Amino acid sequence: MRDQQDAHARCAALTRDQWAWEFLRRNPDYQTDYRRFIALWRALEADYGMPPNRDFQRWKRDPRAYGPLPGEAPLAAPSGDLCVGDDDRVLLECWMGAKWGFYKFPLDPARTAPPGSDELAWRPPQPAALVDEAFRLDIRFDLSLPLPPQLEAAKFHLVSRAAELRRSGLAAPMTVANQRERWTMMLQLLDTGKACSEEETALLHEARAMTRCGYREILRLVEPGADTK
Repeated sequence: MRDQQDAHARCAALTRDQWAWEFLRRNPDYQTDYRRFIALWRALEADYGMPPNRDFQRWKRDPRAYGPLPGEAPLAAPSGDLCVGDDDRVLLECWMGAKWGFYKFPLDPARTAPPGSDELAWRPPQPAALVDEAFRLDIRFDLSLPLPPQLEAAKFHLVSRAAELRRSGLAAPMTVANQRERWTMMLQLLDTGKACSEEETALLHEARAMTRCGYREILRLVEPGADTK
């Protein structure tokens, strides 16, 4: 019981970006990639040293210093900038980030402390798929007229439409705040690997999908401080 209370307390303080990390670090493929990556990294450090005494000129001439990992295919369409050498090869740590969607040095999935912004910076997620027409609302503005009253009118239409959707039984927009309890349950199911009901089994399948690619969708959601009721 105490462990569950502690887990809930930790999850209550997670930011959107930290939630995305909590799912990614439970991805078995990321865990495997990290083990292979860090083994190569430590081997390079053993051969060429660590900062500030690293012999980077020799380091960057070593084929092991570049991605992809052995047996992996080159990245087809990475998002964001890549760290490339003189011959356009991608540095190994940057290849890892581009594959998994972040900019900073790859983090150990075994760590339990949530990373800060100085440790983890996410690459912009890919553009969202087409919006469901039920959730679409087109609003026109006349730029020859003052904008403030038009913006107020647009806000009124948006709030009214959101209320209408809720009355119709359609899901409210997902936010970090209204998904927190559900995600906490998902993490618990991922960690135990046990589901005691059909509902928990379905949630466990969803949680596993979140570790594979759903964690990137979290980055589209509203931060807790910007959540609206």
